[in-house]
Amino acid sequence: MTTPTTRRQFLQAVGVSGGAGVLYGTMGALGLAPAAQAAPPFRAPNRSDFTLTGRSAKSVVVLGAGIAGLTTAYELGKAGYRVTVLEARSRPGGRNWTVRGGTSETDLDGHTQRARFTGGQYMNAGPARIAQHMVTMDYCRELGVPVEIFGNQNADGYYYNEDVGPLSGTPIRHREAKADVYGYVSELLAKATDQGALDGQLTADDKERLLEFLRGFGAIGGRVAGNPAASWRYAGTNRRGYQVEPGAGNEAGTPKLTPYSLPDVLASGVGRYFSFEFGYDQAMLMFQPVGGMDRIAYALEEAVGRGRISYGAEVRSISNTGSGVSVVHAGPGGRVRTVTADFCVCTIPPPVLARIPSNLSQPVRAALDYAVPTATGKIGLQYRRRWWEQDENIYAGITNTNLDLSAIWYPSYGYHGAKGLVIGYYNFGANAQSYAALPPAEREARAVAQGVKIHGEAYRSEVEASFSVAWERTRHSEGGWMSWPSRTSGGHYGRLLEPDGRVYFAGDHLSHYIAWQAGAFESARKVVSDLHARVMST
Repeated sequence: MTTPTTRRQFLQAVGVSGGAGVLYGTMGALGLAPAAQAAPPFRAPNRSDFTLTGRSAKSVVVLGAGIAGLTTAYELGKAGYRVTVLEARSRPGGRNWTVRGGTSETDLDGHTQRARFTGGQYMNAGPARIAQHMVTMDYCRELGVPVEIFGNQNADGYYYNEDVGPLSGTPIRHREAKADVYGYVSELLAKATDQGALDGQLTADDKERLLEFLRGFGAIGGRVAGNPAASWRYAGTNRRGYQVEPGAGNEAGTPKLTPYSLPDVLASGVGRYFSFEFGYDQAMLMFQPVGGMDRIAYALEEAVGRGRISYGAEVRSISNTGSGVSVVHAGPGGRVRTVTADFCVCTIPPPVLARIPSNLSQPVRAALDYAVPTATGKIGLQYRRRWWEQDENIYAGITNTNLDLSAIWYPSYGYHGAKGLVIGYYNFGANAQSYAALPPAEREARAVAQGVKIHGEAYRSEVEASFSVAWERTRHSEGGWMSWPSRTSGGHYGRLLEPDGRVYFAGDHLSHYIAWQAGAFESARKVVSDLHARVMST
């Protein structure tokens, strides 16, 4: 290779050897491009890229048929790349996993479960919701996957905390909690404003505008002349709900006007749950695919071509060969095969990949060891009747709690059906690990006993079947998602954003949307762009 003599030749050499990502970073270091800039809109490779330039498409082996792997294969396939996908599981999707009747799984501890869910009932064991701004929605549209609303919040769900003062052990409807928290916060801020505490920050007109806003926001009273203590009081509102619903004739209804006391509301801690609803990735409206989240994975499988995907293919070794890559894998029955290709895109989770023999560089190995798997778990509880709708008027949504359940999810499909499936816990960290340590039957018993505290005996007596997933004990995943102690320390995160020879890496852990399918889609797009730019520059 000729030694570069000009800056342009140097940059061209960088692009050829390292791809678009390395080229852009080098330009930034030289002051030829901003150090931080929004990525250009994704442009899928096209067959014309090759026909118009006289180049030929290359071969790529993709390791993993999760969302990142399938998306990589799908986008590269549009340009005519010869793509082979190796997947250790017997299905597409990876952590995009929908459990239905007949689903069978044996975990790393040897526990085998077979779902006994009735037809039409399902549990999204991994991702279960999509924010409307996410690229996931674009792929649902492109692939023809119908979507429906996912109830991420519900005013009739509950907050339930224990060991938190006088309200400990009391199921509190979301609407009651919000009315009281917003009401008391508005009262306190209005009193402080009216008594001059914010005079240094507000003009007289702004004070009145703020007070007007707080009256509406918190449903509080007005100013009582000569009586600051009685001014701006929160005394309850029908926003808290009704003991007797309004009806016909003279039935005006009996609202739950009497609020919980301010000290009790503060001690209960219910206000800390509200913040998730304001999160950019959690705010309504949210969506889910009709029929289960894995509809996305199967649509991608169809778009890639079933014949290009080998299931039951466990990778045994990965090698950069200089002119390409070589991947050894064991198929069904233990038969060992070798796949060679010009490039490899690896979406295998870091803790799993770290144990696979390879000639990957030491910095890459260090980066794989630096990533930390997150423990998380779910249980699906099928009930013989939809008592949450019939008895408690709860249609979709989530109950939040400080119990080890963390949250209970009510289904956003099948309304008024004969049966239904509730996510009995969706927990993380130590809580998830404590459930993972139990056999499946004991997970169900523990989860049900906790849920009875909120919903009463129906939560136990109406159960028909269950299926639980402990992601850190799930083969080929070994974690609900990966996290990084730091994205900058040691350069580990950044190292996996670039290829190691001819091996590229992709997955939601290499995005700023970790634990979301959107992260997997975005990461796959980046790798596709980088790999294609490299091919087109040679």
